[in-house]
Amino acid sequence: MRDGLKRTTGKIRGLQQCATSRGVFSILAMDHRNNLRRNLNPENPERVVDRDLVEFKQDVVSALGPAASAMLLDPEYGAVQSIGAGVLPGATGLIVAIERTGYTGEPIARQSELLPDWTPARARSIGANAVKLLVYYHPESSTAAEIESLVARVGQDCIAADIALFLEPLTYAVDSSVPRLSGESRRRAVVETTRRLSRIPGVDVMKVEFPLDIAAEADEQDWLAACDELDEASSLPWVLLSAGVDFETYLRQVVAATRAGASGVAVGRAVWKEAAGTSRGISRASRKEFLATVARDRMARVTALCNAIAVPWINSLSTGVGGQ
Repeated sequence: MRDGLKRTTGKIRGLQQCATSRGVFSILAMDHRNNLRRNLNPENPERVVDRDLVEFKQDVVSALGPAASAMLLDPEYGAVQSIGAGVLPGATGLIVAIERTGYTGEPIARQSELLPDWTPARARSIGANAVKLLVYYHPESSTAAEIESLVARVGQDCIAADIALFLEPLTYAVDSSVPRLSGESRRRAVVETTRRLSRIPGVDVMKVEFPLDIAAEADEQDWLAACDELDEASSLPWVLLSAGVDFETYLRQVVAATRAGASGVAVGRAVWKEAAGTSRGISRASRKEFLATVARDRMARVTALCNAIAVPWINSLSTGVGGQ
């Protein structure tokens, strides 16, 4: 079931600019912050200074931007700096993350916060085609209503600013005796989260987790069935995030997701994670070579796969123009 809300001209144009010429999304995610510090220096992440983050992000954007339909960047170390340095291609869409990294509250009742001063209107003012909001959510969490209210507020701000909104909900276990969601619990949580949050006005595209724990579910027919269920639950176009799995596994996940109805991907570490190894003896020159060869080829393969079988977002979203 897809929503019947009309999209304004600004939202439609923003989604077009984030998509390939076929109308599907092949987004390179480079909005990582604290976890990128850990990737760059697992032993001493606190030794990774802001300059290191900016430098790494610019190397990734420069190498992979031309192979992606859009770049997802944070405004603290990525978007503003990449635009200023001239490394973000003009033909590549820009999606700006507006949430603080990480979460507050208890692990079984997580809260999400916005970055101070980074509103959808401000993101639009620096040239963003869309914004992204990441929230931690579980339908049975005591903070579920609070998170829904946050999404609704940001959705209204995006409507007011006439800018598209990608929503990324990350699920988690609400039982303190369970370290992570798996099995049927994961599937139910991801599907129900998508069902609920995709119906909030102002949200345009869902950025979702793979609905199964692939370590426990090896049958790819089960993968497809779970993705079919996810597609049925979503009232919006959706893209699949990579969550740090290895590249070949991610490609198999993308096949299942796009065959079920996904409109593309938002891929991060599956493409570039080996480049984040300068603290382990990898020089910046070697990093750049890896990004320009192996990582660039991976991104091109993902884009080609999405262009071949993903569902154009316009097929999954009402685009009757309303408002401006």
